[in-house]
Parts: sequence; C-alpha cells; structure tokens
Amino acid sequence: MATKATTRKKKKLSVLKRARQAKKRELRNDSMKSKIKTEIKKLEALYSGQDREAIEKQLKYVIKTITSAASKGIIHKNTASRKVSRLTIKTNKALSGMTTVSESQPQNTSDNLQQSQ
Repeated sequence: MATKATTRKKKKLSVLKRARQAKKRELRNDSMKSKIKTEIKKLEALYSGQDREAIEKQLKYVIKTITSAASKGIIHKNTASRKVSRLTIKTNKALSGMTTVSESQPQNTSDNLQQSQ
C-alpha cells in the first residue's frame, strides 16, 4: 500500500510581504497609541502643580499628537475629537482653580488707597 505524499502549498511572495507590512504597521500604531496615553498622563500629572504655562504647553502637544494619529488613521477621527474635547474641558477646570500672580497679590489702585485712609 502506497502512502499518500503530503504536499505543502507554497506561500505567495505577496502574502509574505503583506504579513511583514502588517507587522510593521502594528508596531508603529501600538507605539503611537502608547505615546498618546503617556502624554495624557503627563498632562494630568501637571494639574496638581501651579505652572499654567507648562499645562497649556503640554495640552497643545497632546492635541497635536492625537490629531496626528487621527490623520494617519491610527485612531478614528471621532475618537480623537472626543479625547481632545474631554482633555480641554478637564484642563480648563484645572486652570480655573489656579490663582494667577496678579490675583494673589493686590494691586495698588485708587480703591485700595481710599480704603486704607
């Protein structure tokens, strides 16, 4: 009785190339998603401080990163819009709770001078 020889189907080169490309894209996309999460965490860590400029600068950078990912198709544009909106609202709440230098120190105005006399 003869045994049946098993033949292996040869994979096409285009299939192999597609697999390589998919792997590259997956790594690139995962890296970008991780970067977005890290930058958001950095922004949220700044909320406890009193540095308005650093918070505003970080918010701009986070928005730029999210928008870039959306334009490249890494995240959906509606997801990007939602993230930006929520972060902006959160940041504005954090900034409204902070006092600026001019608010914390009274200025010498005519009202203050009249009250002291």
